[in-house]
Amino acid sequence: MGTEGGGLMNVYQVLKRPLITEKMTGLQELGKYAFEVHPRANRIEVKEAIELHFKVKVRRVNVITMRGERRRMRHGWVESTTWKKAIVSLRQGHKIQLFEGV
Repeated sequence: MGTEGGGLMNVYQVLKRPLITEKMTGLQELGKYAFEVHPRANRIEVKEAIELHFKVKVRRVNVITMRGERRRMRHGWVESTTWKKAIVSLRQGHKIQLFEGV
């Protein structure tokens, strides 16, 4: 799994955490799962990481950059950090057991 700087990222660097929300729980019925991923990870690296870590076959990966929110605080404006989200669609018959029963 290569990145643009020539460095290599392993599975645990690409995948930061699963995103478990009400909306994402509804998408599980369609075979879609969401993860927060490394800001420099691309869809190929995400696909390889999911397939290696969970032993499933990935059909498609959509990557979205989530821009940080601006908020008014006591001494001015602050902005939360920008992060990247990946929505992974699995092939028919594959499931990620981590999410079952959530």
